[in-house]
Amino acid sequence: MAAPLIVIGSFVSPYVRKVLACLILKGIAHEVDPITPFYGNDEFERLSPLRRIPVLVDGDFHVSDSSVICAYLDEAYPGHPLYPHDPRERARARWLEEYAGSRLGDLLIWDLFYQKIVRPLVWGEPGDAERIDRALNEGIPAALDYLEAELPADGYLFGDIGAADISIASFFRNGSYAGFEVDRIRWPRTAALVERVLHHPALATLLQFEDVQRGADIKGRRQALIDAGAPLTEGSWGVREPRRGLMRL
Repeated sequence: MAAPLIVIGSFVSPYVRKVLACLILKGIAHEVDPITPFYGNDEFERLSPLRRIPVLVDGDFHVSDSSVICAYLDEAYPGHPLYPHDPRERARARWLEEYAGSRLGDLLIWDLFYQKIVRPLVWGEPGDAERIDRALNEGIPAALDYLEAELPADGYLFGDIGAADISIASFFRNGSYAGFEVDRIRWPRTAALVERVLHHPALATLLQFEDVQRGADIKGRRQALIDAGAPLTEGSWGVREPRRGLMRL
């Protein structure tokens, strides 16, 4: 029996969440080293030169960046397709995945989640109030206007759920941790897609582990996740002290 794949990364990261959901969709056995964002030793840096999570380890092969990982999984493993077969639809799926990872990542992670949650908890300093206001009043509404014109009224983007759907919805999960919810009246298609994706079994099974990780002290986090049934690996690429700005969420 083949050894399970290993994902290095935090359950709370939208990028890690996307990869784990895709692994579940494809039925690939995997384990997680729940490294805390902004932590990571020299061996982690060898595996991920840009010090970003997630990292996928598949035997003697390793690769980082969530979009690269998902493309690898779809090409290397059978099962649920993560991208459409049609070249034009596949290109559009990859674009929407990229838009989510870059634009929604900037707005919902760095401008909102990082400022409101990470800076106070990890660094002990207040978030940038001006940056938060600009994201809430300008950047996020503009991004939602764009998505509203691109998303379907029901169902998923390309038939069954895929990497693009997961990538988009995943960032709004972190937005909710920072108190943001999509206005159902103004952006009904986006709100509905986010809800459908986050309630899909591939995502719903992960959310319990996020709740544990968010609620447990760092020192007791691994044991709390084990107690909750998370599929953890014994290895660890973490260190005891955080390093500012060196790990993408």
